[in-house]
Amino acid sequence: MHDPRYDKLAKVLVEYSTRLKRNETVLIETFDVPDEMSIALVRAARRPLIVAGGGVIYSEATAALRALVDATGIPVAETQGGKGAMPYDHPGALGALGATGTRAANVVAREADLVIAVGTRLGDFTTASRTAFQDPGLRLASLNVASYDAHKLGALALVGDARAGLEALAVTLAGHRVDAAHTELAARLNSEWDAEVARLYAGEAGPPTQAQVIGAVNDSAEPQDVVVCAAGSMPGDLHKLWRTRDPKGYHVEYGYSCMGYEVAGGLGVKMADPGREVLVMVGDGSWLMMSSEIATSIQEGVRLTVVLVDNRGFGSIGGLSRSLGSEGFGTAYNRPVDLAANARSLGAHGVRVESIAALRVALAEARAADRTTVIVVECDPGRGVGTYESWWDVPVAEVSTMPAVAAARADYERERARERALPGGARG
Repeated sequence: MHDPRYDKLAKVLVEYSTRLKRNETVLIETFDVPDEMSIALVRAARRPLIVAGGGVIYSEATAALRALVDATGIPVAETQGGKGAMPYDHPGALGALGATGTRAANVVAREADLVIAVGTRLGDFTTASRTAFQDPGLRLASLNVASYDAHKLGALALVGDARAGLEALAVTLAGHRVDAAHTELAARLNSEWDAEVARLYAGEAGPPTQAQVIGAVNDSAEPQDVVVCAAGSMPGDLHKLWRTRDPKGYHVEYGYSCMGYEVAGGLGVKMADPGREVLVMVGDGSWLMMSSEIATSIQEGVRLTVVLVDNRGFGSIGGLSRSLGSEGFGTAYNRPVDLAANARSLGAHGVRVESIAALRVALAEARAADRTTVIVVECDPGRGVGTYESWWDVPVAEVSTMPAVAAARADYERERARERALPGGARG
């Protein structure tokens, strides 16, 4: 029997907020909270958002997630680990969330009054250093198989399997649908973001950009193909731009941004599922750190297609350094390396292309090749992908004689003031 007191309490929690001064917090602890309370929160929310993490993929819960979204109209944003939980062209799919997120996901997250986190650790990138969720009355519910992660950020913890939890939620929310305006907003933002991806894929005159390279690789891929990446600026760009169509089509190791994982990781993916084409994307810095498993792929007859983006240095760290006023110190290579010859020395087909058109031809030839192919394409490191209303807390020197550093510090202090200690149940 339904207890209406849960609905009244949920209404109070969703519509009432406590206003505190900076550095003051309120911690709300809950013990033995009935599942009915969680359902009441969802029904009371006007701008709910589901955050799909890697647990949705691991639990094989993507069908359950889509069924819930189709029934309720609640939009979905994805973490790095959760990318692929929804097909990119579903009207409720907002794409990547957080520091490497899309404008669609970050706009909806900022205004959300209820966030339902499923199978995510709610890490620093996902929450944009705890600035992603800004509604003063926000409530956070977290479904996770690990109790530690379910309780993060003051969340109403739901400890359990992602698929079982989503299926149970769908049953208890039968007949409920969010306001049409909220669903329509998500669909419009999805469409606008897809147009932005198309613009970046098309690019402009001049040397190829990393976004254009990603677009060419994505266009060449079949739905069941797997893209593999790990470190540098490319995982962030892939998170935003790659159009996922299969839950297992996106394999990006970004927990520790391990340089050198790409080729070895791609080899493992191909061995795990030989029927899938594996597309390894790697930067020159990571390639030079560990490309030796190319020799293993040749020896064992495990064919890969590797797209090696050459931006003559450590592009990610260089860009981060410049954004902090530090001029990219020590991040550029002063001596070019023939990376295609390097790949050939390990037994692979090694080719260098100078244009996106040539890259498309090389990708088609690689798919038909008898062994691993490494395609080297030089990119313009000065034309990157934007941040789309997100932020990442990277401290800037408080004292410096460089005006650019002083300006970056002022920006840092302003953005840091937006951080919230416990967005799920407290104010900071």
